[in-house]
Amino acid sequence: MLSFLLHYWYELVPLVPTLAGVGYQVLVFVAVWQFSRLRANGTPSSNEFTPPVSLLKPVKGYDPGAYESFRSHCVQDYPEYEIVFGLSRTDDDAAPLIEQLRREFPHIEIRVVVCSQLLGMNPKVAKVMQLAPAARYEHLVINDGDIRVEKDYLRHLMRPFKSKEVGLVTCLYSASADKSLCSRLEALCLSTDFAAGVLASRTLEGGLHFGFGATLALPRTILQNVGDLESLVNYLSDDYELGCRISHAGFKVELADQSVQTYLPPYTWSEFFTHQMRLMRGVRDSRPWGYLGSTITYVIPWAMITALIAGGAPWSLLLLAIACGLRFSSATLVAAGVLRDRQIWRDLWLLPLRDWAAAIMWVASFAGHTVIWRDHEYILQDGKLLSKAPAAGDSQPPVSFSSPKQ
Repeated sequence: MLSFLLHYWYELVPLVPTLAGVGYQVLVFVAVWQFSRLRANGTPSSNEFTPPVSLLKPVKGYDPGAYESFRSHCVQDYPEYEIVFGLSRTDDDAAPLIEQLRREFPHIEIRVVVCSQLLGMNPKVAKVMQLAPAARYEHLVINDGDIRVEKDYLRHLMRPFKSKEVGLVTCLYSASADKSLCSRLEALCLSTDFAAGVLASRTLEGGLHFGFGATLALPRTILQNVGDLESLVNYLSDDYELGCRISHAGFKVELADQSVQTYLPPYTWSEFFTHQMRLMRGVRDSRPWGYLGSTITYVIPWAMITALIAGGAPWSLLLLAIACGLRFSSATLVAAGVLRDRQIWRDLWLLPLRDWAAAIMWVASFAGHTVIWRDHEYILQDGKLLSKAPAAGDSQPPVSFSSPKQ
């Protein structure tokens, strides 16, 4: 046996992660089945819980389809809520869109807070810190400026809070890709890799223990119990850190039974690489052991390497076929079945390229500690952002102005 291992060790090296990757794909099927049960149990009207909600949206400029994304928050089938936008400047490019919203929806409480203070390295958290005092209600929903939601979004988010054990509700999300190849590859990453990993983690760990910036819903009292936003303002993955703290405080983190959608710009290869490095290094610092183990998710590259080293032996080609079949099937199930992402039918054939690109960038992510975010370069240390250049001084304190309900 020992002589066999010594003779064929070079074939076993890629074979082990390939087999582990096959097992991971099976786990994804189990995780999707469990999540489908959550959806099935979340529809009865007896589960309705509809407290007033303050929806906080930190915004900088606008993305493709921004007005429709903003508008989707104004047509909610929900009894009482307000929307508070956070802008860095009064002349932000998104300001005219918000004024247009006010004209179209005079019955919705829509306010703007000019968040001009630079309170830390994470600009989104700095904005939310200045938005939160302006919020009228106990239940807060924080999401990114480019998020588009369904009409019953708030109902789905608030439903789990009927239980006092729930401290945070977060959402899976898909992406509407631009026509560029890199934009389509990133959309595939979100729909077939990120979402699958979240569902698998939820199954393995007996629940969710982190959140995602696409949606963070929580009571204000929970936020105060875990240290408030000031302690998160220098973290890159503030959403992950907030979810961890809420979980460690003994509250449940729930995954909403509805996903949301974001929009991707027409990335160049350089922009795609830069963005992926920020995301990957953020995960690497937040979940180091989980990130190290995520190498098994690249089952197609591992299976191809195994077949190549085995010289195309029949068993290796059969393993490659099984790996590809499982990967394509699970990707379709998560994207189309869980996220309702119709782009998967157009871009599924790009999956091997996406997996190879992700595997290469996964290796590259260990080669440094710098990330680029909004054209600023930072050093990432223990999950926190350290500036490589002096930050600009703070300007005037935040000013709010409102449009009263009519």
